[in-house]
Amino acid sequence: MSNAPLMPKATAVWLVDNTALTFDQVADFTKMHVLEVRAIADGDAAQGIKGMDPISNGQLTRDEIEKGEKDKNYRLKLEESKVILPPAAKKKGPRYTPVSRRHERPSAILWLVRSHPELKDSQIMRLVGTTKTTIASIRDRTHWNASTLTPMDPVTLGLCSQIELDFEVQRAAKEKPTDQAYGGATLLPASETTRKDEFETTESSRDDLNVDAVFAKLKTIGGGKKQDDEEE
Repeated sequence: MSNAPLMPKATAVWLVDNTALTFDQVADFTKMHVLEVRAIADGDAAQGIKGMDPISNGQLTRDEIEKGEKDKNYRLKLEESKVILPPAAKKKGPRYTPVSRRHERPSAILWLVRSHPELKDSQIMRLVGTTKTTIASIRDRTHWNASTLTPMDPVTLGLCSQIELDFEVQRAAKEKPTDQAYGGATLLPASETTRKDEFETTESSRDDLNVDAVFAKLKTIGGGKKQDDEEE
């Protein structure tokens, strides 16, 4: 068997103390060196280690040990575990950034904020592996190094790939609501234009009437004055 038992050194201690197996058999089963098993038997190694029973934890059977004790050339076989553990789910967390490049993340964040303002904070976090607090401080220019920051492309810095950046930009563009296109100027309704014309005609007619009335009154006044002069 290529697989070693659980806690091989503790298992070797138990097998040396409780069985008549040879050092070669114990070393083959625990995947340890023969000299190390011999040192355990002599008390030179594994001092203070409590032996672990491989029978109680289902890694070895009593019949398997008896076969090995009867035949020194027999090699013990590790029992397959009956418990199937589910695969560990990969936790989604911030992108890991090497220590040597962590000081370049603020510059990459500044570039993303200026070049792609449509990106959300969560998308920037996925691209460069930062926190919302850092992004907010760079947006507000309250970052401790804001005066010396220069925008730098995160792809050039190696913080993300061009494919990942394009994917996040396209995703942000789809989620952004589209503005209604300007349709141009339209004509006024006929009711408004007609009402305006009627108002202008009535005003002009009123002005004409007022002018005629004034001239007529002036003529009458002028004619009365002439008659008075003639009578005198």
